[in-house]
Amino acid sequence: MPDPIAFYIGTHPIYWYGILISSALLIGTLVAQREAVRHGIDPDFLYNLILYATPLALIGARAYYVIFNWKYYANDPSEVVAIWHGGLGIFGALLVAFAFGWYYTRRQGLSFWQMADIAAPSIILGQAIGRWGNFFNQEAYGYPTDLPWAMMIAGEMRHPTFLYESIWDLIGFFLLLVLRRRPWMRRGEVFLFYLAYYAFGRFWIEGLRMDSEMVGDFRLPQMLSLVWMFSAVALYYYRRKKGYADEPATPERATLDAHKG
Repeated sequence: MPDPIAFYIGTHPIYWYGILISSALLIGTLVAQREAVRHGIDPDFLYNLILYATPLALIGARAYYVIFNWKYYANDPSEVVAIWHGGLGIFGALLVAFAFGWYYTRRQGLSFWQMADIAAPSIILGQAIGRWGNFFNQEAYGYPTDLPWAMMIAGEMRHPTFLYESIWDLIGFFLLLVLRRRPWMRRGEVFLFYLAYYAFGRFWIEGLRMDSEMVGDFRLPQMLSLVWMFSAVALYYYRRKKGYADEPATPERATLDAHKG
């Protein structure tokens, strides 16, 4: 069983979960910064956006998890703030982050869809890295199985669903890098592909997990995945039909050179 504590600073434990989440944020920022420069966007705008959105996303992620696991936290309210023990709901984080991103970009006079396209590969890469925090905390695992790649978790050989999602997200990262260079991709469609791709994989993986939040007889993450997936597809066709997808996903070289000049 892996130790969730990486090392100590004096008597203060430093958890792998926090290290991985912080690493995901740093690496994602560097990837997004490079693309922002290609779009002619001041990196300071990106830094400010991340500075504000990150704590809000963490609050949203924790609130989502606590709300749908309230029976546990009601018995020990002090655990509500103990995020180093795990327990972040990605749907809560993304909903809050996207809502703030829409507000902030509009306030600054920039395109939300453009920034969403820039951020999408960074987000899914961060998810791929962050899932390994679940490994060290021994959470987000699946049902017992005898498949060759099963892992010993909680005393049994189980589906390593955190690994499934990490691999799925990593593949998605490279797909997004390729897609955003395609001339037929329009502004906003890299982001919409991310939403549909992630939701499709999450729907399948969630069916193997043992710790899903439930609404009656239904798994909440699967329900949200379906909503996200169909919403992304519907928005794609709607924006194409209405002519809102009128800009390329990546600016033409001439446009970039003119901006630099």
